[in-house]
Amino acid sequence: MTNSATDCKIRETADLPAQRQADRCEPRVIVTMPAYNAARTLLKTFEEIPKGTVSEVIMVDDCSKDDTVAVGSTLDIKIIRHPHNVGYGGNQKTCYLEALRDGADVVIMLHPDYQYDPRKIPEMVAPILAGQADIVLGSRFLGGGALKGGMPVYKFIANRFLTTMQNLVLGTRLSEFHTGYRAYSRRFLEQVPFLRNSIAFVFDAEILCQAVYFNFRIAEIGVETRYFAEASSINFWNSVKYGLGVLGTLVKYWCARNGLLQSSLFRS
Repeated sequence: MTNSATDCKIRETADLPAQRQADRCEPRVIVTMPAYNAARTLLKTFEEIPKGTVSEVIMVDDCSKDDTVAVGSTLDIKIIRHPHNVGYGGNQKTCYLEALRDGADVVIMLHPDYQYDPRKIPEMVAPILAGQADIVLGSRFLGGGALKGGMPVYKFIANRFLTTMQNLVLGTRLSEFHTGYRAYSRRFLEQVPFLRNSIAFVFDAEILCQAVYFNFRIAEIGVETRYFAEASSINFWNSVKYGLGVLGTLVKYWCARNGLLQSSLFRS
């Protein structure tokens, strides 16, 4: 939380637009949307964001081949476009850096493919604003709605296997590690070296291993998901590469935790 008198003074001197100066002593909740070929679903996703609880929406387009940027330009969002595709992890790095630059106290990652319910944002940010968590994950498995939402069976099995392995190695009891719906505190993003993480999908696993390694608090809420043709999804072979990357990250974590080999992921 950053609403002390000192923090307010710092924000007064920051190079922020006048509209943002008006709410500088209120928690700034910024939604970031890592986008790739999301033209068909971006509008629906944006329309369901609870505007009263969100200060700004930032979309980072990873050199889409469709009209994602054109659709986004008609909405009240800030758009950043990568001139070259840098990958899902690379897109997130831009999202979080831009949100921090704009003074975010809480940063939400919301995929613009309409797979996750934007109306859950108030529940996502509440534990962070209450000082009870540094990260909140929107779990598809709390309440058992993953298969009902249409998750492919092979992804369900892989998710359960990887989550079990992660809980065993990390000493956690999370229902899911692989959700794309997340909220981070400013303090977390400023202290965890996420810029050293992969630019690929395994970024998501790496940042949670970092959270555990650096003793940050993780909370979960249940979310429903939608699987349909326009929803983004990695293919089978990329899923295999992701799974191997998750296991490799666990090995790096275990080695760092036991003083055997210090990966750059776990150097502060």
